[in-house]
Amino acid sequence: MKPSQDGFYTRPQTNTQEIEKHWKISRSLIAALAPGLCPLPTFDLPFCKQLRSATSLSKARMSTGCLFNQTLFYFSSVFLAAVIQIGCGGSSSTTDPPPPHKVPLVAHVFIVVEENHGYSSVIGNSAMPYTNSLAQQYALATQYYANRHNSLPNYFVLTTGDMVTTDDLYTGTVTADNVVRALTAAGKTWKVYAESLPSMGYLGPSVIPYGKDHNPFTYLSDVLNSSSQGANVVPFTQLTADMQNGTLPNYAMIVPDFANDGHDCPNEASNCTDTDKLANIDSWLQKNVGPLIDSAAFNNSVLIYTWDESSIDDMAHDGGHVPTILIGSSVRRGYQSTTVYQHQSVLRLTMELLGISDLPGAAASAPDMAEFF
Repeated sequence: MKPSQDGFYTRPQTNTQEIEKHWKISRSLIAALAPGLCPLPTFDLPFCKQLRSATSLSKARMSTGCLFNQTLFYFSSVFLAAVIQIGCGGSSSTTDPPPPHKVPLVAHVFIVVEENHGYSSVIGNSAMPYTNSLAQQYALATQYYANRHNSLPNYFVLTTGDMVTTDDLYTGTVTADNVVRALTAAGKTWKVYAESLPSMGYLGPSVIPYGKDHNPFTYLSDVLNSSSQGANVVPFTQLTADMQNGTLPNYAMIVPDFANDGHDCPNEASNCTDTDKLANIDSWLQKNVGPLIDSAAFNNSVLIYTWDESSIDDMAHDGGHVPTILIGSSVRRGYQSTTVYQHQSVLRLTMELLGISDLPGAAASAPDMAEFF
């Protein structure tokens, strides 16, 4: 391009066609390198139409205003593509973020509570293959802690959201808000299936291997003052009948006796190893709770398998580190949570799973467990 006598550069009439050619090349280049970008517009810019009618440009305008240099034009096209992409709605990814987790509504909630063993004693223990298969197949809370040493206060947190006492020999009556009150007000049914319970509706003291301090419902004023509510405290054998008859309650706590929950030796033997206790727990669970998990009656249900407290030397979060496994068709498979939870969160979860807004005691402010679904 040569300057005219007046010092201006005369622009050839075909210059717009050259730009259009380079623009098409740039569009093809960007499409190949970044196929996720929304497409660049075709060459039909008003500025270029103005260039077609222009006869000359000064040297200054040539250097700053027009992208006649082909290399500069290509780089500018890429920059323009990024600007256009922002206008089109963001990055090249078209995947929407996952929706927040939400606690589902289910028909039945079950809680199984074992005794006095820590997370490291259970998870990964070859003596407990069934328990570990459940932990691997369903969802495991890896940072779950009991609230206290002594059994009874942990059972109270699971049902009232408060420890109430630190004494397993407590003989008082609990009048605070609790699961029975919340369930009844919501029109839901409940039962506690207690192994070795002397009789249906029995609310009295321990009769070994049955332990009253593992059955928090027998301390609640709502149960003690109502024969119809007391009738919901039933022997464990009733679980099989309720499964077969289609009469499972909305909420149930399953309480193995001292010989099968890890508190005492199997069969109340005078001596045994800790491995003996854990292997017996695993075998008992597979034999007695496994059929529930595998049954059609368990559809639309969640079972929470936890431990009241860790071994006495484990003081983490006061009650020690314990395993807690969530089981059910709505539970995330193979999931492991690293969030810190305690028993008040399970109380909250049991109510939310049944659509109950009354969250007794500390459950109202406890971390929710929606991440498991």
